[in-house]
Amino acid sequence: MGQKVAGTCYIKVDGVQLVITGGVEVPLSKTKRETIVPGYFKEEDRAPFTKVDAVKTPGFPFEKIAEGTNMTVTSEFKDGSSYVLSGAYAVDEINLTADDGKVPLNFEGVSGDWQ
Repeated sequence: MGQKVAGTCYIKVDGVQLVITGGVEVPLSKTKRETIVPGYFKEEDRAPFTKVDAVKTPGFPFEKIAEGTNMTVTSEFKDGSSYVLSGAYAVDEINLTADDGKVPLNFEGVSGDWQ
């Protein structure tokens, strides 16, 4: 029996649904490990994040995204799981590419939880 593991994703920023293209990237772990020598490693906390390419549609909430410092970004995946980024804010530059209407967005936040 086949099982759905990928497909259409939905992104909401403070309850406003964005039109997106391509995939959504979110972390599966809260830490990053690096081997010092075989058998010994260091572990660092990772900032929770959500990366997505949105489409600038009429009414696109660019001011909310650019100015928000305590947003909730919800990513709903086709397999029924969700990733909720709380205390979110946009990092990096927020630019529009006019040839395809895309707005690459990179959010980081205080907490990221799988539901």
